[in-house]
Amino acid sequence: MAEKRDYYEVLEVAKNATADEIKKAYRKKALQYHPDRNPGDKEAEEKFKEAAEAYGVLSDENKRARYDRYGHAGVNGQDFSGASMNDIFSQFGDILGDLFGGGGFGFNFGGFGGGGPQHQVYRGSNLRLRVKLTLEEIATGVKKKVKVNKYVPCQKCNGSGSEDGTTETCSACGGRGQRVMRSGFFTQVSTCPTCGGEGKVIKKKCSACNGDGIVKGEEVIELDIPAGVAEGMQLSVRGKGNAGARNGIAGDLLILIEEEKHKELERDGNNLIYNLFISLPQAALGCNVDVPCIKGTVNIKIPAGTQSGDIIRVKGKGLPEVNSYRTGELIVNVNVWTPKKLSKDEEAMMKSLLESENFKPKPSANDKSVFDKIRDFFS
Repeated sequence: MAEKRDYYEVLEVAKNATADEIKKAYRKKALQYHPDRNPGDKEAEEKFKEAAEAYGVLSDENKRARYDRYGHAGVNGQDFSGASMNDIFSQFGDILGDLFGGGGFGFNFGGFGGGGPQHQVYRGSNLRLRVKLTLEEIATGVKKKVKVNKYVPCQKCNGSGSEDGTTETCSACGGRGQRVMRSGFFTQVSTCPTCGGEGKVIKKKCSACNGDGIVKGEEVIELDIPAGVAEGMQLSVRGKGNAGARNGIAGDLLILIEEEKHKELERDGNNLIYNLFISLPQAALGCNVDVPCIKGTVNIKIPAGTQSGDIIRVKGKGLPEVNSYRTGELIVNVNVWTPKKLSKDEEAMMKSLLESENFKPKPSANDKSVFDKIRDFFS
């Protein structure tokens, strides 16, 4: 499946665009790719759906906030790739109705000449950064400052690419950014080769950036990493990638999470695992022991008669789930330690127990096999 495009890029708006600007941009895209205007054009239909999906997220204040922080993974945005046109019209009918004068959607655009100007907006590339976290940082969430080398807007020309800050309307396309060729009923629209679709040209390029509007630089960025992230998870910081040429849209900074190995605890999802070793007398008599967890230790009771391989679960001592109130468990895997060497007195004591009926294995139906314990562990 193809990777979803950035919603701001789809609508060709800046990251700080207002609600009105987003609505206006969506109306423009809806007009450009409406099925009545592009009969039988599957590509136009997919772009129409893509624009509707982008608007569905960016027009919702809460969804937009989550999208700005986590990217596509942070929202359950409506995916219109498999939706029918009626689904989209029913959801955004008020906007599309205004667009077509309140009428139905049977309007025929045959021979229509191309709508308003379609100016090229450049988008900067994404950057990827690996960030290592300890289990303690993952448990609470953490803010980290990182220095990122990237393309930034040129300070000399304020990102315009023009030495004196001025541009001229492209004479080849009249500022539309497109070339329109008509042949009878058919209309062919293509990007203007003179201005590259921008609708304007720079007469005197900036000497610092050679007209690109961007230069190599660096930025210190504060990352706000939520609790519960996991190895391999990718977070997105919107607009913190490379700057777009000539005041275009900046790319994203993609954060790849790496976990540092803990010296005592292992992670399994949101659960933490600790391998506890106790002596034979402790297992037989029962005891209380302190086991490590993320914050300090927790005291647990070992029942008398505990077998090697028994599992003790401590609720609420695992890791939190991302964007949830749920927390995993601390799972203590009990191992009974058998000494490898014995003194003469210890050997004599063990021999005295060898013939004791109470020390002879007597497995019952309630004693689970190793495979049953493993199955219960992962259930």
